[in-house]
Amino acid sequence: MPTLIASLVAERVGGRIVGDSSLELTGFAPADGAKPGDLTFAENEAYFLRADQSAASAILVAGDFRSSTGKTIVQVENARVAFAQVLPLFFPEPVLPAGIHASAVVAASAQVDPSAHVGPQCVIGERVRIGAEAVLIGRNFISDDCVVGDGCRLYPNVTLYPRSALGRRVRIHAGSVIGSDGFGYVFDKGEHRKVPQVGQVIIHDDVEIGANVTIDRAALGATVIGRGTKIDNLVQIAHNVTIGEHCILVAQVGIAGSTKIGNYVTIAGQVGVAGHLRIADKVTIAAQSGVMHHIPEGQKWLGSPAGPDRVMKRQYLAMERLPELLRRVQELERRLGDEASSSA
Repeated sequence: MPTLIASLVAERVGGRIVGDSSLELTGFAPADGAKPGDLTFAENEAYFLRADQSAASAILVAGDFRSSTGKTIVQVENARVAFAQVLPLFFPEPVLPAGIHASAVVAASAQVDPSAHVGPQCVIGERVRIGAEAVLIGRNFISDDCVVGDGCRLYPNVTLYPRSALGRRVRIHAGSVIGSDGFGYVFDKGEHRKVPQVGQVIIHDDVEIGANVTIDRAALGATVIGRGTKIDNLVQIAHNVTIGEHCILVAQVGIAGSTKIGNYVTIAGQVGVAGHLRIADKVTIAAQSGVMHHIPEGQKWLGSPAGPDRVMKRQYLAMERLPELLRRVQELERRLGDEASSSA
């Protein structure tokens, strides 16, 4: 792990030093695991008090805090953003050597930039283009006519079906499959007849895709993932789906075919979205929701079937009252029955 000067760390995160700007920092760790020489971080006052009592030598913190134990403080505007900026300084990603491993199989018509790294047992198909400083870790299968843009990083066992296109700096984690057949069938004479899926998948710049994600190619046209979108592990995206820019899709989300999702949409874990829907910009969908209708811009939805959060919360509150309401109805029925018996 590299040794960094506190003033350099502050410069990288746009922060301000309170204390020893020449302090040497040898690591980055949470407060309960920090040791002398480490930088730790705190998001608020409670965490700062804990960090100030730790063995760390410096604290990254949002706000005008002062150490009571003589620690150096790196003051920043947003501790979480600064945390993401500092981590690569202490834990730089390994730089793999340019070149093609001897065990890789590369078609004669493929174009591999000299600065790219093609790891062991990769297969590169006909007319594939691999961009500058792209990294294929190993055992990647890149089918015919695919494009892997500059600075992409593909972890082991990532598969790209024919004509899949990745923009720049796309990261795809192990086991993901891009461009597999969409789930398209028509019922004909007592059997399900396959509809050929002849489209492609287009993934724009700065997208990150987790492990074991499947993104199906379009029947015609393209399945599209917009710039800056982040997709968690175990997500299924069906054929002809379009996802906008800077969206977040959390684990086990499933999106059915031809649905259009806007920009800055957040879809929490295990959400199911039906096909041919329109989810507008800046929508948030809570975990385990089942979406069966279009959602207007900026709304928060939850539940299964999903609805606007204020409506669904009222329904949940009403459901909590049902046992008491049922008891009261039964009591009223008993009283009415007793009155009817006595009057008879």
